[in-house]
Amino acid sequence: MAELKKMDCQIVIKTPAEKFYNTFRTKSHLIPKMSNGLMIDGKLLQGDWNTVGCVRLWSYVSEGKSEMVKEILENVDDENKTMVLKMVEGQILNYYKSWRSIFNITPMGEGSLVKWTMEFEKQNENIPDPDKYTSYMMCLTKNIDAYLLDA
Repeated sequence: MAELKKMDCQIVIKTPAEKFYNTFRTKSHLIPKMSNGLMIDGKLLQGDWNTVGCVRLWSYVSEGKSEMVKEILENVDDENKTMVLKMVEGQILNYYKSWRSIFNITPMGEGSLVKWTMEFEKQNENIPDPDKYTSYMMCLTKNIDAYLLDA
């Protein structure tokens, strides 16, 4: 039986924690515009953009290839600036039986510490760790930080 694994990545950014968190929390529909080409499009399929249980479909580019993922906003903790996203469809599930992304942001000086935790279960033992997705999340975070600093 496959085991649930965790992988973390984190980055210090210059955008204040409240502003960066609110971008994901209340303006996620604008992420494609802020991503500098990494996120192609986002569509709301069910609920509204900011409500737990909403279903969103994202088109994105990873390692030069177009991919898509359907996610459910599973949990939100505004006090601790944390969101949990469960992936329910897309190329990522060709390799992983289950996938959750946990986004957390903590104030750090004038900027923030952004932490992404991926919880996943591999389809089989030959599947590599999801390094390409951690790299993607770091690039996306940097691009949105740069956009917000220029705004």
